[in-house]
Amino acid sequence: MKTKILLLIPTLDRSGAEKQLTLLATGLASEEFDVRVVALTRGGPYAETLAEQGIDVQVLGKRFKFDPLTLSRLRRIIREWQPDILHSWLFAANTYGRLVAGKGKTPKIIVSERCVDSWKSRWQLWFDKKLIPRTHLLVGNSHSVADFYRQQGVPDRKLRVIYNGIDLPDAPVVTREKLFEELGLPEEARVVGFIGRLAPQKRVRDLAWTVELISNLQPHIHFVIIGDGPDRQQLETFARETQNTDRIHFLGHQPDPARFFPAIEVFWLASDFEGLSNSIMEAMAAGVPVVASDIPPNRELVVPQKTGYLVPVGDNVGRAKYTNILLEGKEQRAAFGQAAIARIRDQFSIPSMVAAYAKLYREVLTD
Repeated sequence: MKTKILLLIPTLDRSGAEKQLTLLATGLASEEFDVRVVALTRGGPYAETLAEQGIDVQVLGKRFKFDPLTLSRLRRIIREWQPDILHSWLFAANTYGRLVAGKGKTPKIIVSERCVDSWKSRWQLWFDKKLIPRTHLLVGNSHSVADFYRQQGVPDRKLRVIYNGIDLPDAPVVTREKLFEELGLPEEARVVGFIGRLAPQKRVRDLAWTVELISNLQPHIHFVIIGDGPDRQQLETFARETQNTDRIHFLGHQPDPARFFPAIEVFWLASDFEGLSNSIMEAMAAGVPVVASDIPPNRELVVPQKTGYLVPVGDNVGRAKYTNILLEGKEQRAAFGQAAIARIRDQFSIPSMVAAYAKLYREVLTD
């Protein structure tokens, strides 16, 4: 008999946790696992991907932070389908799932936490603690995430770490020259890039300041920003005020941001906190050296002086210094890129991630 896995998440938008859930759902062996996906609030692009792979997707239409109707709908799904494992992702789903499933032995409750959630309010952390007794296992996507929840009271016996999975990309379909033409970049441009949500946590303003600093050493520097978010207007104003609108390029949300990597020579990330950065992993998989903030999750990805460099949070001068070293050193840049590809291939592959979860599911069912 197949093991029934119910994957629960707030939405199926195009974002990091949703992508990992989709990769897992479509990667699990169908002869061993029967997988269904439930989105609390709405579907999204990944709902289509799941449906194309024959995976049942239900959307519950949650309207409020606490929606009794959604709780009732989720309770009915669990009662009728009787999953062996309820595996939830992100705060709302982790809360709803544990509230509905209760303290019984079935389904087994696995919650996925994807970030060092220092943003959580007191009531959210209180809820997390109250629901620990209803949690069989908590999975972090980095040791930093697991450490954070250990500090919130989750015992070691309930903590696991499974890294995100990423595929090595196929050969680029667009050349550097074509991308330069598409972006309106001059032939002599030296391009650094960022991919992610334009939110305070990401400190993209620090990256824009670094452009100002490094322009004295690299007069042809250009900064490509891929993504959108609440800080975009402020960042565009900053670019105008510093007279950098000709060298800072806002591309907004892109359905396939990785297609721009052939044009990017160095990838930047300045975040205060992360879980395990998908954008760093994608850059490394594409052979692009990384200069990132020296926070614990980034240390699990970037090997200093081998695949890139780490600088203290807010150290714009350090970022400029190491970026200049990479831009000046073509051979070093190529060596870092090859080392980055090898690291992703060996330690962060999608098959490794899927196999780790399959093993975890078998483990939790024997407890």
